[in-house]
Amino acid sequence: MIETQPTSFPESRTFHSKVQSKTARVGVIGLGYVGLPLGLLFARNGLPTTGFDIDPAKVETLAQGESYIRHIPVPAIREPVAKGTFRATTDFALLEKMDAILICVPTPLDTHREPDLSFVRNTTESIAPHLRRGQLVVLESTTYPGTTEEVVLPILERSGLKCPVLPYVTDGSRITAPPQPAGDFLVAFSPEREDPGNTQFQTHQVPKIVGGINAASALAAQALYALAFEKTFLVSSTQTAEMTKILENTYRCVNIALVNELKLLCLRMGIDIWEVIEAARTKPFGFTPFFPGPGLGGHCIPIDPFYLTWKAHEYDFPTRFIELAGEINSAMPEHVVTRLGRRSE
Repeated sequence: MIETQPTSFPESRTFHSKVQSKTARVGVIGLGYVGLPLGLLFARNGLPTTGFDIDPAKVETLAQGESYIRHIPVPAIREPVAKGTFRATTDFALLEKMDAILICVPTPLDTHREPDLSFVRNTTESIAPHLRRGQLVVLESTTYPGTTEEVVLPILERSGLKCPVLPYVTDGSRITAPPQPAGDFLVAFSPEREDPGNTQFQTHQVPKIVGGINAASALAAQALYALAFEKTFLVSSTQTAEMTKILENTYRCVNIALVNELKLLCLRMGIDIWEVIEAARTKPFGFTPFFPGPGLGGHCIPIDPFYLTWKAHEYDFPTRFIELAGEINSAMPEHVVTRLGRRSE
């Protein structure tokens, strides 16, 4: 085992030099609340960035320097558009010109509450015909552990190019790995950690988790993200990076369910749960406050834990704790409506 550097692998050496010289062309697929701020971030840091989306209305809005996402101000778009560092398009043939392709598309649940990876599959199938040697492809969409290696990689390899799955170890900042054969392209997973409207942490201030299919892929992705983010953190595989994001969201889901259940109990006991939380949060260690509400909002928290429970079935492992949390949170809207109905009587 030897400690490796971004230039240790021929397939990442050219990529790394392009990043350092700020000539690496970045393509971001999916210009929603994740992809658009990411693309603008790279553009502000001097990398020529192209946003890809199937919605021509979004592309036209961005071309005019306007914003369709409330927390992204118009000046944040107009400046890179005027400078020519950011553009948007519906022409996926232009992917061939990109050095890095970042996938930021939705990962919803289907009608049976099972993972719907159609957006990820369709996007990857759009990339494959335009894939060329030396490109880096990164999946950012939240998904179950194994998606990058089991779904994305095989579709990309239909192009005839190969990216070998090879082990490496890391301490978070450096990688050690045995000599590894070169691949034709690079693949990594780096979970989005957007919190729309959060004024305390902007995109570039949230540490970027990076896991690669192999050491060269991880180092290439780290080099790219390090140019725009204050901190990167390497993990030893794409599966670990995928599980990291699922853990973050499941942690919130379970703790919200706990406080929602305690709220129901406190109502019966005549205790003010809000006063209890305020008192408990005075403890300077071992307690993180969560607050009751009418269920779970947003795209991530109500959905992501179910990606993990679905994947766990493959290993014949019941995730009772997570599923119970989902049941509690799903029942909260009915509880709130019932309480409001009683008050109006």
